[in-house]
Amino acid sequence: MFKKDDNRRKNVRNKSTGGTTLIETLVTLAIFSAIIGLVAAFQSDVFSLNRIIQTGLQNQSEVKKLIRPFANEVRSSAISNLGAYPIAETAPTSFSFYSDINGDGLREKVRYFLDDGAFKKGYIEPTGEPLEYDLENEKIINIVYGVLETEIFTYFDSSYDGTASSTALVQPVAPIDIRLVKVKLVIDTNPQKPPPAIEITTQVSIRNLKDNI
Repeated sequence: MFKKDDNRRKNVRNKSTGGTTLIETLVTLAIFSAIIGLVAAFQSDVFSLNRIIQTGLQNQSEVKKLIRPFANEVRSSAISNLGAYPIAETAPTSFSFYSDINGDGLREKVRYFLDDGAFKKGYIEPTGEPLEYDLENEKIINIVYGVLETEIFTYFDSSYDGTASSTALVQPVAPIDIRLVKVKLVIDTNPQKPPPAIEITTQVSIRNLKDNI
């Protein structure tokens, strides 16, 4: 009889021990799974953030390359082949001037402008005898898309000293007063998704017009 009671106690003890071990195992597995999930989510966020940063830097680099010709062309602007003043138009979202952009000895009429969120470049080569700038011959190149509708061009006269206290000329700006041009592009190709908008700014003094700049 005692042996039967001992056997029952052993069976109960074994069942109890087995149940406790199963629960502990399940809890451990749940905790481990949660940790794995958190680590995976963290890694995903890190990779996503890294992608956003890299994309932003790449976009910024590409835009800088695209607008680099602007500085070179504006810097060397000069009187047109018809004798017109080097600067033709000075608006907040459009700027045109005369410059030999292809090295053929003739100065093209160059226009940088904003059109429905796209920053574009147009140019007209002088043709005919006598030479003329035919608007119908303008060739237009898309430079960058996703430009926010802001003031792109600001203009400064000879009082510009490179500090924040320098005041831009007030529109309408007379071309003859301009000595330096600033261009600022705020670009966001998809405002609903990262990366955030990037801002590219450059400034150019006009070599053939500068006096004290």
